[in-house]
Amino acid sequence: MAQNGNYQQLVDQITDLVLAKLGGEDDCATFCHADVQRIVDAGAERIGIVLGETATAHDWASLIDHTLLKPEASESDIKKLCAEAVEFGFASVCVNPGWVKKAAGFLKGSGVPVCTVIGFPLGATLPDVKAYEARRAIFNGAREVDMVINIGALKSGDDCLVEEDIRAVVEAAHENAILCKVIIETALLTDEEKVRACLAAKNAGADFVKTSTGFAKGGATANDVSLMRHTVGSALGVKASGGVKGIEDARAMFEAGATRIGASVGVKIAQEASGIKSEAAERGTGIGSAVERDIGEQADRAGCPVNPPDRTGTTAEL
Repeated sequence: MAQNGNYQQLVDQITDLVLAKLGGEDDCATFCHADVQRIVDAGAERIGIVLGETATAHDWASLIDHTLLKPEASESDIKKLCAEAVEFGFASVCVNPGWVKKAAGFLKGSGVPVCTVIGFPLGATLPDVKAYEARRAIFNGAREVDMVINIGALKSGDDCLVEEDIRAVVEAAHENAILCKVIIETALLTDEEKVRACLAAKNAGADFVKTSTGFAKGGATANDVSLMRHTVGSALGVKASGGVKGIEDARAMFEAGATRIGASVGVKIAQEASGIKSEAAERGTGIGSAVERDIGEQADRAGCPVNPPDRTGTTAEL
């Protein structure tokens, strides 16, 4: 059940989404709000919207975490990513923790949240370190976190450590009403290990399970997504990431049970969904230039202050 403080906001958000899908209040009157309220009263935290053959480019964009996790990404790259997210209406932008504050500034007032990655890409740090990293990212403006499990612990049969590791980040996220997605890195796991990882995430209270970092030897497959969906049921979302190259890949993942897509080619997917083939998108240039101008110029380059403010944060702050 949603907590009382968030109850009405949750009802309103879901109602607005349903109304938007149906084409406006004239098609729904008060029926939708009442129905959604009954669903929330029954304990729902999430309502899925099914994409059919008539799905628009915006429908597809709303499923995509527009992602840039390359270590060489520059500030201008992040700014462009944010501009594209605003223009196309992506579910979020997903960036490394070091870029969260900048991205949050670029996206301020747009309604597009910042997603970041925790323990990325190896998942081999300690649970309390991951929890701190999550809290610090949230402090800087992240509204979703995607954490990598302790893969070695899973392969060693220490499912309790895997669950403890996930729970540390889930608690850090949920105490701030932030979504937590759990990356299990399917390319490195057997099917039996994928099931155990998903169950650990479910037991730890995660909101999503996610296939891949995109930094291992393989990415999402429809078979893996289907297995993950079967394991977690309808209780959790499933995010397919890594190797999604276009609308056909995205459609295959969605049909297998994915409810979110992580991709660096979100613009291409949205444009393919609308029947547009853009040379600019394929070159990675010319997208979102008008929006870029609207989300502000780069910070003044007058040099670093002699006595910079504390950037480390404290446990009390976080």
